[in-house]
Amino acid sequence: MQPFADDALLLCPYCGEEVEVTVDPGGPSSETYVEDCPVCCRPWVVHVSREDEDVSVFLGREDD
Repeated sequence: MQPFADDALLLCPYCGEEVEVTVDPGGPSSETYVEDCPVCCRPWVVHVSREDEDVSVFLGREDD
């Protein structure tokens, strides 16, 4: 049984603070969405890719 959600510790691409991003491991093979930083409130572009049970998360800047 897969877990309901996975947490990834990443650095905000704007303020550099370590933040926790929660992703659903059972979603599509890849997805991109916008989420605001809980520290500086600037918008990230969250890139998620899944292969079998491996989940990769990358944060990008919305202004890139």
